Order: sequence, then C-alpha cells, then structure tokens
Amino acid sequence: MEDLVWALLVPVILFIVIIAPAWLWMHYRSKAQAQTALSANERAEMETLILQAERMLERIETLEAILDAETPDWRKRPER
Repeated sequence: MEDLVWALLVPVILFIVIIAPAWLWMHYRSKAQAQTALSANERAEMETLILQAERMLERIETLEAILDAETPDWRKRPER
C-alpha cells in the first residue's frame, strides 16, 4: 500500500513543482506577447488598409449617388 502511495505521490509532486509553474509561465508569456502593441511594419500596413477602406467608401458613396440620380428606385429592386 505504501508503494502505491509513493507511486502516485512522486508524479504529483513533480507536476506541482516543475511542470505546473513552467506551464503557467509559458501561458502568461504568450498572453503578454499577444497583447503587445503593433510593430512599425504592422502599423504601416494598418494605415495603408485604413486609407484603402476610406477610398473604397468614397467610391461606393459616389456610385450610390450616381445610381440615385439615374435610377431612384434601384434600392427597392428585388434581389435575384
């Protein structure tokens, strides 16, 4: 019976002393890395995407204005 207790107790102690702290350290390190700010390259890419989205929005608004002028009921048409 005593051998069975030691057979279970040793792995549990090793887990608590070695594996659990390493696991927690790696978990919170990865969380911290995920929350870091954008790099300069990522920030530049984001600015480019924002500018492209703004230009696309202007184009869509222009196209909708043209359609409103030429075909006032274009929004009411049933979809196919």
